[in-house]
Amino acid sequence: MLKKRLFGAMLATCALSVSAQSALTVEKLNSLDKVHSVALSNNGEYLVYGVKTPNRSDLFLQRTTTGKVSQLTSHPSYESSVIWTKDSQSVYFLANRNGSSQIWKININGGEAIQVTDFPLDVTGFKLSPDGKKFAVAFEVLAHCETLACSVKEIEKLKRVPHSAQVYNQLPVRHWDTWEDGLRSHIFIADITDKHITTAKDITPKWDTDIPAKPFAGMEEVTFTPDSLNIVFSAKAPSSDQAWTTNYDLFQVSIEGGEIKNLTPNNKAWDAHPTFSPDGRYLAYVAMKRPGFEADRFGLMLKDLRSGDVKEVAPLWDRSVSSFTFSENSRALYVTAQDVGQKSIFEISTNFGDVRTVYSDGIAGDVQLSGNEIYFTRHALNSPKQIYKINKDGSELTQLTQLNKEQLKDVQFGDFEQFKFNGWNNETVHGYLVKPWNFKAGQSYPIAFLVHGGPQGSFGNMFHYRWNAQLWAAQGYGVVMVDFHGSTGYGQAFTDSISRDWGGKPLEDLQKGLQYVTNTYKWLDGSNACALGASYGGYMMNWIAGNWPTGFKCLVNHAGLYDMPSFYQSTEELWFPEYEMGGPIWNKSEDYQKFNPANFAENWKTPMLVIHGLKDYRVPYAQGLGAYTNLQRKGIDSKLVIYPDENHWILKKENLVHWYSEVFDWMKRYTQD
Repeated sequence: MLKKRLFGAMLATCALSVSAQSALTVEKLNSLDKVHSVALSNNGEYLVYGVKTPNRSDLFLQRTTTGKVSQLTSHPSYESSVIWTKDSQSVYFLANRNGSSQIWKININGGEAIQVTDFPLDVTGFKLSPDGKKFAVAFEVLAHCETLACSVKEIEKLKRVPHSAQVYNQLPVRHWDTWEDGLRSHIFIADITDKHITTAKDITPKWDTDIPAKPFAGMEEVTFTPDSLNIVFSAKAPSSDQAWTTNYDLFQVSIEGGEIKNLTPNNKAWDAHPTFSPDGRYLAYVAMKRPGFEADRFGLMLKDLRSGDVKEVAPLWDRSVSSFTFSENSRALYVTAQDVGQKSIFEISTNFGDVRTVYSDGIAGDVQLSGNEIYFTRHALNSPKQIYKINKDGSELTQLTQLNKEQLKDVQFGDFEQFKFNGWNNETVHGYLVKPWNFKAGQSYPIAFLVHGGPQGSFGNMFHYRWNAQLWAAQGYGVVMVDFHGSTGYGQAFTDSISRDWGGKPLEDLQKGLQYVTNTYKWLDGSNACALGASYGGYMMNWIAGNWPTGFKCLVNHAGLYDMPSFYQSTEELWFPEYEMGGPIWNKSEDYQKFNPANFAENWKTPMLVIHGLKDYRVPYAQGLGAYTNLQRKGIDSKLVIYPDENHWILKKENLVHWYSEVFDWMKRYTQD
């Protein structure tokens, strides 16, 4: 039944029936199936991908020539991280089937999955060597231990310690949503045998740093050399400045352990995503140039392993590379990069650096190649993620998966379009708007004015689960999203322009953007608008409250920065405020005060809903509490919603339902008569 529900009819989710009458709901959003772990076989004949439903996650197999789909696994455990064997007859994957995350293997021609590893600790990620004989495996271990057995023994000892004290001697003491516990992600090497693999060797013993970095980096930061004899990885070297440096380097170490060689010692900024070309001649990676700046442009670097020469490919191309893969002949790289509200696919020549757009509509990712075809995932404002293929010349776009056809068959999405206007300094600024799902010409609609976070981010042509524009369209709002100065995908100078000017150019862009859309689209009621945002978007709600107090009927501030000096003293990644504000607070106190929302609190008058997660260590909850305290003390209509079990994001489905209900109720109070 699951297979029938997911893949019954070959109709695109965006081409919905004209008779659809219902609006999208958060409950419906939570019910959607999500594709993940997409892997194309080495011979190009098969795709394997995971489908996460509300209750489980299974792997599916699809023939690329016929489109025939079969369900590969059907176990209650979550399965992910698919890697093909060299012969394209089996896949390895991670699953927690017996109480621990381990590597499993299944033949695509039938049969049950078999457990490959039986380690005493959870496998958090793995890579297969080019010769197919070894695994590189990631574990969470104690840095001072040299073996898995040592870490297991010491972790058990820590569980029996009678006191609850946590002792630290360097920053960071907490990161994202967890306190530091002494565990480090390390890479181990294990031989593949016919029996359960139970032993592995730590090739970076006693390194007090994470490989790959936590919490968001994965095994894309780890690779074997073409001869399978070494590992190259991206990481910070052990140091006392972890909280205020972005100096990730590429390191190489033998699979036997020993000397760890820094391959990029001269670049004090970020180096990442090491990848070897199919012919073994090149090492490609991405690199930033400015130390301490997490939103610098990622340039595409190419090291010739014969000559040792390193060059930047397409150095004049003003886009930041998100991901890349080599062509089969090693003469081109296929990259994804944000580009004017999309994340597009580009082809770049390794010899000449010529850049050609292959596909640019929505958000593309998971790019993989076979012959003349590119396989990739894509989502957009009116479609959850699906798998597609396209010819390298950009022709014959074909949608391969039909997830959520049944769930969305009666749902009407709001039409959307991109717009542009003259913003700060008369420079071009782009944005998107979404019509109410049941739009009727001649009627007037209230505005949901969404402000993205980052601040170097974008609310582009994407299907978002925590900030889904279609949910506001389903509530009868015209949704407006402006990619103000500082947004990504419009050139590095545009992105750079927000640093040390958080409340300047962006506010002017938002004001001019709202004026433009209300003048141009007469169905938008500029006098009946609420603004909302999270993180930097939440900061902007606090900034608007003090510097544009008559702009909106209500504000929604999720995880917003309220007081910049106290934010600096309590956040975990210090490189962020130090770059954005010009340095540490004791050297640049005036920068922390210039665009500090708390300094304009006396001007506040707009009703505000404040939301925060107690496990948010990026923007600690005292920032939300500070904004709410000011609102209450001034007698401004306000409400505080706290989620003790959430971090910077709202991730639990039940909490997400509640979050949207609080937001919609608050907005309706002020936008509906």
